[in-house]
Amino acid sequence: MRISCKVAFLLLFVAWPLARHGAAEELLIDGIAAQVGSEIVLLSEVRELARPVEDRMRAAGAPEAEVRGMHAEALERLIEAKLIAGVVRRLELEATEAEIDDAITGIAQDTGLTLEQLGRSVESHGLTIPEYREKIKSEIERSKVLNTMVRSRVRVEPADVKAAFDEQYGNQRSGGEEVHLRHILVAFGKEVMRDRRTACVIAEDAVRKIKGGEINFADMARRVTDMDPERAGEIGWLHLDDLASWMAPTVRQMQPGDVSEVIETPFGCNLLELVERRGFEPVRFEQAEQAITAELARLKMEREYINWLETLRKQVYVSRKGLYSQADRVDEMTSQSSEP
Repeated sequence: MRISCKVAFLLLFVAWPLARHGAAEELLIDGIAAQVGSEIVLLSEVRELARPVEDRMRAAGAPEAEVRGMHAEALERLIEAKLIAGVVRRLELEATEAEIDDAITGIAQDTGLTLEQLGRSVESHGLTIPEYREKIKSEIERSKVLNTMVRSRVRVEPADVKAAFDEQYGNQRSGGEEVHLRHILVAFGKEVMRDRRTACVIAEDAVRKIKGGEINFADMARRVTDMDPERAGEIGWLHLDDLASWMAPTVRQMQPGDVSEVIETPFGCNLLELVERRGFEPVRFEQAEQAITAELARLKMEREYINWLETLRKQVYVSRKGLYSQADRVDEMTSQSSEP
């Protein structure tokens, strides 16, 4: 399965700091990729942002046209960052150091980590602490922009909430049993540049250390899983009858606290932890109403944000230079990335 340049790039961008300002001497050596109002984006900034994804794409055998398209998408994300930064400065919405500290403390608490453990986890995924703080700063400022410029346009109707509940829970089971699971995936294949044997050796070492009491399942997941490591392997509650076919035979024989042996699948080497079992009770509308309302509001906010950003693009002078001057291609990519 070939890596999607758009998905991979967007995942990378949210964990990357905003582009730096270049000095005049650097412009002469480097080159301008785009001008956004009075700000500029350097070619080196595009290459720097795109390089990790480019390396993975080339290792997976992606054609040159897809790599060029990913570079154009990188430029669009940097242009967007400049546009948002301009709004933040103009409206004085900059995140304070205290707000950044509070956000990081909240993330640590939500994930059950100390600040020191969170810092080590961040660094293990290739970010320095200053880069991570810049990422959090950008997210806080984006949230402030959303609240200031977009939130007033969003309204969730009761009928929409009811329809969403019916879609999500209309066919839920009436009884039975459900299980709380955690999952470690050590993937293999071209996308992760790891073969099956290496992946399973990593998984076998992980299960040995977990069962030996050297480390708990959640901490090991943060270290080695290729699926949402920040979630520490958490899957949550699943009805026994809804388990994936590769999970079901193993899980049905497990008791709370058990950790499976390595389970090989076409996509990787897997470990499961059964945290808890309980009888299944259907979700009532009153129980789900608040969460569904919040999720619908988030989705509407994102759509309104995209519309607002497109309006902002038309109000600010944006000029792409050199390799990225083919506006028709870039505009096409932008419209595709704006689709819900």
